[in-house]
Amino acid sequence: MTFDKKSILLQIAVVAFIIAIMWVLMRANRLVFREVRKKQEGLHLLFFERINKALILIGGTILALSGFGGLGSVWKTFLGGTAIISAVLAFAAQDVIKDVLGGMMISIYKPFEIGNRIELEDGTIGIIQDITMRHVVLACMEMQKIIIPNSRLNAMCIKNYSYHTNYRSAEFTFHIAYGSDVDKAIRVIKQAVKESQYSIPGFATKKGKDYGDVYFMAYEDSSLKLVTTVYYKSTSPSEVVISDINLRVNHALAENGIEIPFTYINVIQKKN
Repeated sequence: MTFDKKSILLQIAVVAFIIAIMWVLMRANRLVFREVRKKQEGLHLLFFERINKALILIGGTILALSGFGGLGSVWKTFLGGTAIISAVLAFAAQDVIKDVLGGMMISIYKPFEIGNRIELEDGTIGIIQDITMRHVVLACMEMQKIIIPNSRLNAMCIKNYSYHTNYRSAEFTFHIAYGSDVDKAIRVIKQAVKESQYSIPGFATKKGKDYGDVYFMAYEDSSLKLVTTVYYKSTSPSEVVISDINLRVNHALAENGIEIPFTYINVIQKKN
């Protein structure tokens, strides 16, 4: 195989030109999606911006390699004549393809959006922070981040506390002792929620938005179970809101003489 100096310089110039075009396209891709996100926010915009970037990189790399005629022919011979290598590459790419397709399904059907508060099947709760071609980033308490593959999250049954709304919600469970005035406890809890600086009217009624009702849900072994939903702005940290509501309800129940039961054990010691 012989190489002409002029042809090598020409090939290098072509590759440099392709790289420059790749850089321009990636920059344009970022600027276009940035302008679109100013008018419309959405999980799908983040995902497809990264898909476009990956396609530009892959396409540009293939064109750059094909610019070297000799290297391109060697590459084709290597892949075309080695079926085992091709099979290994296809097998290794299975998880990547699953995650990309999973991310595409999430972006199209939108079971959640950036900023939504969701609960996973294992009880983990967090805020959707980001999506890439392979995974979703879930922000939990104390700056912890959970990285979940798109294919796995796409197959999960999740609970979304912010579905199709611009605010978040959290479910609270409170237990009161048997013999307590349930009607009074319901009024006390609802008033404590209203007095919180973080809670907002988010429950849809015929008259408009209102604070969530408090429901008497069950007779449990040693307590009566009351449940309510609290709505709050997406700019308020969830852990701060949850702590504030729990503190307010705890103080309010204590001030009104409503007992919060707890499990205890009586130990009887027999004397001989």
